[in-house]
Amino acid sequence: MFLRPKIRQGFLLLILPFMESQNHVLIVAGGSGKRMGTKVPKQFLEIAGKPVLQHTMEVFLRFDPHINIILVLPSGQADKWKQLCRANAFKPCHLVVNGGLERYHSVQNGLARLAGQKGVVGIHDGVRPLVSLTTIARCFETARRQRSAIPVLPVIESLRQLEASNSRSVPRKNYVRVQTPQCFDLPTLQQAYHNPLFSDHFTDDASVWETAGHPIHLVEGNTENIKITSPSDLKLAELLLP
Repeated sequence: MFLRPKIRQGFLLLILPFMESQNHVLIVAGGSGKRMGTKVPKQFLEIAGKPVLQHTMEVFLRFDPHINIILVLPSGQADKWKQLCRANAFKPCHLVVNGGLERYHSVQNGLARLAGQKGVVGIHDGVRPLVSLTTIARCFETARRQRSAIPVLPVIESLRQLEASNSRSVPRKNYVRVQTPQCFDLPTLQQAYHNPLFSDHFTDDASVWETAGHPIHLVEGNTENIKITSPSDLKLAELLLP
């Protein structure tokens, strides 16, 4: 199921074939502090002395120091992010864009700022700071060749499907857990986001791409690439930081 590229002399062999064209990443950070029980949006909470969002951006800059970063934040959070960057002497070259009503609309707003550009774009959750360099490289390299790539992991728990008044066991081998970055050919993804109207089915970018009639290619993700949504996730992330 998974593409397993050979890695020799580190991850650089994954990157070199496609560095000749521009890489883009939309980092979508639309979270609040509700489930965390804090007034601070979760992307601004600290792990090891730095905001979660800073950790996330730094790993993409390690992957490609020249990557084009679009940061999508809820309206009104840009000034807070600027303050945090100054406080942490963090000076990445990036553009901040206001988010929308749903994640779908936030990605639309980010893609609009890349009009006329080409290359591969990755869409990544701002609160996934533990994505590995290998996972990022694997996603971008596969999307360069196949036009799409999403990182996934096997389901290890038993699953049951809820029905009207009952439930039934389903084979977990038929399912995978989906992570980010989800990477795509940029012009084709822009077209996909222009065509359909918003639907509750659009839980991620792969669902929008798929609705537009394009195939999805799966690659292997990394177990540490958790999405921070609760206080326990924050504690786990601090333990897992390299």
